[in-house]
Amino acid sequence: MSGARAGVPEDYDPSAFEPFAVTVDLAVFTVREGRLHVLLVERGQEPYRGAWALPGGFVLPRESAGQAARRELAEETGLSERTAGALHLEQLRTYSDPDRDPRMRVVSVAYAALVPDLPEPHGGGDAARARWVESGAHGPLAFDHDRILADACERVGAKLEYTCLATAFCPPEFTLGELRQVYETVWGVELDRPNFRRKVLTTPGFVRALEGPPRRTGGRGKPAALYRAGTATTLHPPLLRPDRPEGRTT
Repeated sequence: MSGARAGVPEDYDPSAFEPFAVTVDLAVFTVREGRLHVLLVERGQEPYRGAWALPGGFVLPRESAGQAARRELAEETGLSERTAGALHLEQLRTYSDPDRDPRMRVVSVAYAALVPDLPEPHGGGDAARARWVESGAHGPLAFDHDRILADACERVGAKLEYTCLATAFCPPEFTLGELRQVYETVWGVELDRPNFRRKVLTTPGFVRALEGPPRRTGGRGKPAALYRAGTATTLHPPLLRPDRPEGRTT
């Protein structure tokens, strides 16, 4: 077929269409000192040089958006490829406003990640610095990243109600108090401890109790039992968030 690719008409002209790029952006959350934190990078290049932004970058010609997300996360934060590859990434949505990037038409596929506390990151690639910042305690972000971050926060809060995603914030072995703190931090509410414990332990597959002597103490009271994430991915029934107290937000 005279050089034409199989299934592509010979009169097809790619140059007839305006080119555009595809990027990935990542909203990575963790719980530190009882507060929700998000991973931000300081841009080392224009546009928005010196501004804080979500980690991310351009998708290369021979990689998927998911592969690009993990590569950019490792490159811009200094996390090892192994650590970045093990994180739970969930596709959030696509952002395609024509003027969202001053360089050219850029469509971004955004991801949200929920991780246990990780070592301090450091900048790499086109990021001058990287750091964990308390959610809501940062200034305006580059591009449309404030919108992406707001959407990610809302998605995370909602998904905690009907999935087992909260365990992704916890270390491999955790107490029910640590799991409860994840919900309280993300939702911005205080939960009734006995009621929370009952709901978690009566939900099939939510958590799995560890056998044997290893137990963790908080310095007071009796030692706390340790658990691991169970095999379930969804919660039946869902763990619905209580009404937010007046003046409190997530």
